[in-house]
Amino acid sequence: MCLPGCLEHVTAKVSRRGFLGAAAAATAAGTLTSNVAEAKAFPAFRKVVDLTHTLSPEFPTFFGTPGISLKTVKEIKKDGYNMTEWTVGEHSGTHLDAPIHFSENGIGPDAIAVEQLVVPLAVINVADKAAADPDYQLTPADIKAWERRHGALPRGCCVALNSGWDRHVGSAKFTGQDDKGAFHFPGFHPETTDMLLKDRSVAGIAVDTLSLDHGPSKDFKTHYAWLPAGRWGLENVANLGRMPALGATLVVGAPKIKGATGGPTRVLALA
Repeated sequence: MCLPGCLEHVTAKVSRRGFLGAAAAATAAGTLTSNVAEAKAFPAFRKVVDLTHTLSPEFPTFFGTPGISLKTVKEIKKDGYNMTEWTVGEHSGTHLDAPIHFSENGIGPDAIAVEQLVVPLAVINVADKAAADPDYQLTPADIKAWERRHGALPRGCCVALNSGWDRHVGSAKFTGQDDKGAFHFPGFHPETTDMLLKDRSVAGIAVDTLSLDHGPSKDFKTHYAWLPAGRWGLENVANLGRMPALGATLVVGAPKIKGATGGPTRVLALA
């Protein structure tokens, strides 16, 4: 049973966003019965932006090996339909790090509550700083400067680092690997991670680079602090430069695979 006003709310949203179908409205109605107040907190949107890179064997990976390979197992001319078999590295392309990725007892992507996968998006633009310093780390001062301009980080949001690094996919600069094998790309400073854990209510963090920690990191302090705390992270996110600093809603299509530690993820923004 839908709470009073629930269907009217959904219907109004659908009429404004003509591309949503009746089935989506029915699903939204069922979800809204549990918490109409939170649902109304999400702003209406005019466009959907894909924050996902296309995954292919050529996409850069942390270990330098192809993140995916595809084998044709059925062909339409021979079998009447097309079908491929995938071999995929969990942490390839635009993907989610689940808590279990860097902890002994954390949950996998299948166990993350769906309410934590549709969240406000706060984008912090440090592209100019990253251009000057490929090893730049998002600092607590960056967070505070953003909040002075836009207000407190929304409760339960995702904080996304826009370093502009997505435009380097396809070039050696994306990994920034030097002659000693070290990577060079931006990430979250451990002090910022601690700040978000202790002083803010944040569901997830996201980067447009290969790792939540900056390239030269050897201790992965952000991974080891953030994920075991029950939060998730997104890596290799695309198109953050097309996002407003505040006001968009992030939809994280986390893989629902038992036993996984993460996986390639379709990430959308409603803006």
